[in-house]
Amino acid sequence: MDSIKPSSSQLVFTVRRQNAELIAPAKPTPRETKFLSDIDDQEGLRFQIPVINFYRKDSDISTGGNHDPVKVIKKAIAETLVFYYPFAGRLREGNGRKLMVDCTGEGVMFVEADADVTLEQFGDELQPPFPCLEELLYDVPGSAEVLNSPLLLIQCD
Repeated sequence: MDSIKPSSSQLVFTVRRQNAELIAPAKPTPRETKFLSDIDDQEGLRFQIPVINFYRKDSDISTGGNHDPVKVIKKAIAETLVFYYPFAGRLREGNGRKLMVDCTGEGVMFVEADADVTLEQFGDELQPPFPCLEELLYDVPGSAEVLNSPLLLIQCD
């Protein structure tokens, strides 16, 4: 479990994270290789892009009982990866540095986290540059490489 306190913000909160885990497709998927387009294969595009999305809880929506949202999300990811199975693979480099997705079905990285802060505490204007981005997003050790790493890292707070 990881705990972080931001130092560069007026807002102080703690993020507690569980260990990262792989979520594989819910059913077997094709084992194949998919070459990236020449546009996607450009040397200057070989980096990761952090993205953060915020969703307000809708108290009127019922999941048919008292379901753990993390379990619901993990199940949904596993079921979605059946149809979007290349995301469960790994980026590899072939002859001439040509990039390809090796559809291995290994899965995407998932981290469950809890932050003791509410969305309202960040204020009304949630626009870049976002305060505390580094504290909220987690870089799983060993996952920063573009090649041979999970293609997606999903953190659920």
